[in-house]
Amino acid sequence: MTDLPFDPDALRARYAREREVRLRPEGIGQYVEVAGEFAGLAHDPWSGEPAEREPLTDEVDVAIIGAGFGGLLTGARLRELGVDRIRLIDKAADVGGTWYWNRYPGIACDVESYVYMPLLEETGYLPTEKYAKGPEIFVHCQRIAEHYDLYRDACLNTEVRQIRWDGKLSRWIVETDRGDAIRARFVSMANGYLQKPKLPGIPGIGSFGGHTFHTSRWDYEYTGKDLELLADKRIGIIGTGATAVQCVPHLARAAGHLLVFQRTPSSVDVRNNRPTDPQWAAALTPGWQRRRIENFQQLTAGGEADEDLVADAWTSITKTLLVMRDGELADFAKMEEVRARVDAVVTDPDTAEALKPWYGYFCKRPCFHDDYLATFNRPNVTLVDTKGHGVQHITERGLVVDGIEHEIDCLIFATGFEVGTEYARRTGFEILGRDGQTLTGKWRDGVRTLHGLLVSGFPNLFVESIAQSGFTVNFPYLLDVQASHVAWIIAQALARDVVRVEPTIAAEDDWVDTVVGRSAGTADRARSCTPGYYNREGQANATTRQGSFFYGTPTEYADILAAWRDDGTFDGLDIAGAG
Repeated sequence: MTDLPFDPDALRARYAREREVRLRPEGIGQYVEVAGEFAGLAHDPWSGEPAEREPLTDEVDVAIIGAGFGGLLTGARLRELGVDRIRLIDKAADVGGTWYWNRYPGIACDVESYVYMPLLEETGYLPTEKYAKGPEIFVHCQRIAEHYDLYRDACLNTEVRQIRWDGKLSRWIVETDRGDAIRARFVSMANGYLQKPKLPGIPGIGSFGGHTFHTSRWDYEYTGKDLELLADKRIGIIGTGATAVQCVPHLARAAGHLLVFQRTPSSVDVRNNRPTDPQWAAALTPGWQRRRIENFQQLTAGGEADEDLVADAWTSITKTLLVMRDGELADFAKMEEVRARVDAVVTDPDTAEALKPWYGYFCKRPCFHDDYLATFNRPNVTLVDTKGHGVQHITERGLVVDGIEHEIDCLIFATGFEVGTEYARRTGFEILGRDGQTLTGKWRDGVRTLHGLLVSGFPNLFVESIAQSGFTVNFPYLLDVQASHVAWIIAQALARDVVRVEPTIAAEDDWVDTVVGRSAGTADRARSCTPGYYNREGQANATTRQGSFFYGTPTEYADILAAWRDDGTFDGLDIAGAG
């Protein structure tokens, strides 16, 4: 293609330079665990002391660990198939997962709510906006739990301590901090992809004398319900990902002064949120949400469709791709649009230049907001650009960048969640399978599953994860694909009085080989991306590739699982005790 409005070689070189500045030899080791002296940053601010209860030693058919969308969808699909003895277990005091924990100002979904919020038709609900805000989504989580009677028998405010397979009983024993030893025929791990907060490993992080909190545990006692207590405060925020993009405009309007410490800018495209159109809503026909979800999945995973039902910034890159017919050039064109928007909105040229992202569109989670960039035009907002190096160190009074100390009263960590650390560290507990083998040990040299869900050596266990599962930007879509599959296997096993369901080593090996083979085409891209949690901070290798998505056509992963169910032979599974 000739007459391009950009120089591809120049962009490749710029991307490489920006990546090199940000690479750190310690990779994910650069982050600090929220434990020890920092354990208080993970404290639940939304719940008081849990009510006393007697320890449970009863039995359920299915224990679901996690009560976010994954757990709720698994419970819902099990209920639809007639499974009754279900127990949700979650350390939070209510259902909701990320929508329980994250209540920072401005929180909203970044995928259209009509495709993001699951089970809308089933529960008879329609979101009030194209991009629903956090409180509305949290209430919808509660609505799902009530609709499917998932609060019954749930153990909330309960932290799992260990999950252990008892071969003599052919049951999992779920031990908790409440003294429970619950027996479960099946366990579904739906405890989230991004659930344990992490901190940046900046020297002196423990020495700051002011107030601190993590955005996933927002401290409204300090800020005030409407942030009114920040009017005379100097607030510093570290992290400029999706969370910061949403909360920074609110902090800027309330704080005496806001300092945004940036290592790598996000790509920030137009959101264009708007109320739900009542005429559009009245014209919807049965099956509308499934059609919309699949249309969005098709367009955002590299496919084509006769129409774009969602028509937002997520799907706009598909339109560019259709014109260029070259993925890299389409990516360059899209990111040029994103960078041009910065120039159009931000008035100070130096600030605008610092806010421009120089990497591929999907190297980091794309962001969408109509106010974030304009926030940097405010006189009480300072962008402290670290030029990719990060904050040098933290003192008792503030943060040091390029030898200059920036004094602040409060430090907010918008630094995300652990990805890639060992399984037991991320979850806070271990899973012990046959002969005491741990899941952490099983996966030490790379994730191994069948279909991203079942693990040899761990009978009757399902691990719902993005590892070795289908690529999507709309995670509830993947969660529902997995939940439907898990529920079908469990319901079939219960109906046939199956004692044990476990993948064969051969079937597991075949799936691992398939995932690794499919990820080969993404390896170069991962190595060329700026560091982030998508590519293990720039240290993607054979082991991390093994734990990557299953890359295929947009709905291929779902189609494979559906075909497997239709076959009905439990192919690749070792079945014991079938009646």
